[in-house]
Amino acid sequence: MRLTDLTWPAVHALDRATPVVFPVAALEQHGRHMPLFTDSLLLGEVVRRVESKFADRVLFAPLQWLGNSHHHMDFPGTLSADPRVYLDVLCGLLENFLAHGFTRLFVLNGHGGNDVPGKQAVFEVRQRHRKRTDLLLLFATYWSLGGRPPAVDPDILQPEMGHACEWETSMMLRLAPHLVGDLGEVEAVAFGNPFKPATRGWTMPDRSAPGHVGDPRFATAEKGETLFRVFADDVSAMLERILAWDGKTWNG
Repeated sequence: MRLTDLTWPAVHALDRATPVVFPVAALEQHGRHMPLFTDSLLLGEVVRRVESKFADRVLFAPLQWLGNSHHHMDFPGTLSADPRVYLDVLCGLLENFLAHGFTRLFVLNGHGGNDVPGKQAVFEVRQRHRKRTDLLLLFATYWSLGGRPPAVDPDILQPEMGHACEWETSMMLRLAPHLVGDLGEVEAVAFGNPFKPATRGWTMPDRSAPGHVGDPRFATAEKGETLFRVFADDVSAMLERILAWDGKTWNG
């Protein structure tokens, strides 16, 4: 069920153990061939496929399109919250629903730049309420929940998510092909961080002049359908685990 469709008395009447999902994404450059709203469009489709499976068992907040995208600010059109402001926004969303009495809160992410502040948000909010034993505060990125798309379709060449890459471009070809530009003009941009396992501070121009990472030329709508199906199944499985939690123990 969608928060946007409910009245406040309807929300008040819900069981406070109802999981609440906060989808968060971004509005930022996606190379020369993909729209700025890619992350939000793709996460929105994943959520659309998932929410129909849960009826009134899970509450979905509206997708938050403003994310932490400072590393893309060299590309016109990108909109970004300051990283510390964004952390406060995420903490505020969680605190809002804790104030309303809900105990199972899940920030579902669709943009790599939100990963660090998202994890910090659930950590910080949990510390503020450290004496409580009934809270389940989670953050996860939809493509990092365990599914392995190349194992489902061996034609998917990319082993992990990039940026405006084979995976994202395939998903957009499935969802909104009219928004995908000419892939014949696109070149491969290699993955990798030569300083691993260290985490490196970076901006997108450090890695890619056109703004993508990966090889979008291998994208197809058929691969996009596989990717959507794998990721929607992963999110659904996580929500079933959240619903099954016993409400008090670490393992649930």
